[in-house]
Amino acid sequence: MSEKNLFGKEKTLFHKEKSLFGKEKNPSNILPTKYTLDSKIQFRCHPGVPCFTECCGNIKIVLTPYDILQMRKRLDMDAAEFLHTYTEPTYLEKTDFPGVVIKLTEEGRCPFIKSKTEGCMIYSDRPTACRYYPVGMANFHEGAQENQAAEEFYFVVKEPHCKGFEEDKMWTIREWREDQGVDLRDRMNKGWMELVMRRKSFGYQATLSEQAKRMFFMASTDLDQLRSFVFDSSFLKTYDVDQETLDRIREDDIEMLLFSYKLLASMLFGTNDVKVKPEVLKAKVEAIKKEQEDTGKTMEERAEADFQEIKKDFDRVREAQS
Repeated sequence: MSEKNLFGKEKTLFHKEKSLFGKEKNPSNILPTKYTLDSKIQFRCHPGVPCFTECCGNIKIVLTPYDILQMRKRLDMDAAEFLHTYTEPTYLEKTDFPGVVIKLTEEGRCPFIKSKTEGCMIYSDRPTACRYYPVGMANFHEGAQENQAAEEFYFVVKEPHCKGFEEDKMWTIREWREDQGVDLRDRMNKGWMELVMRRKSFGYQATLSEQAKRMFFMASTDLDQLRSFVFDSSFLKTYDVDQETLDRIREDDIEMLLFSYKLLASMLFGTNDVKVKPEVLKAKVEAIKKEQEDTGKTMEERAEADFQEIKKDFDRVREAQS
């Protein structure tokens, strides 16, 4: 069992960062080999290795929704308390999706490390990213056709300071993932990761509204708040959710987690996972038509007019500053 953590021993301006798929920011540390599930690696991390917990500092540990749920339950905290105490905001790599990372101590260390000899105090509920090391997974669906199957393979990161590779333990990538509990985390994170990868494929050509960002952040970090949004707001007057699903997500956090992925896919990318009620959709279409009739402008013409107004405001501000 490895208690190995993230990448990065020295803190620099561009300090090493662990991504959602375990990608290493320093390519020189990646062994130039594609690995499969049946490929073998020699590695073991335990309190007896000289470098134990050295890699738990000056790092950026991105938390998935499942990570947050498991960690806060382990610590007996509600989502708001956990987020305030142990995380800080960030943007997910190559996207404008807001997320959170573990807030490091003043010494730049992970707050869950007890000591060099004791290691991680929440080891059995440690984040997904921590479980991957030193194995990363590459996914080349990014930027590809929507119906094109993603190519996945594995790679190994070998940092100069890491002595785990000098241990005599041999196992396959498949065995490593099973031992580290990665397969379960991958299943729990799959829907959310698909949202992130889909957003990455857009690049920065299209930006999210602030409302969409807030929705993504809430659904990704605070299931309690999301549950309140679903049951205590006008949400159910707009969206068609069957009673069986409502019964499941009302009490079960895992069901709520999985529902959140479908909801975000529908809200952000227009999928049919969670549908708007037909009568609501019809009313919106009629409202748009009426506005077009009243103004005599199509949606494209109104968008262009709005753009020109914004441009005029910008020009006025620039003139005032010159």
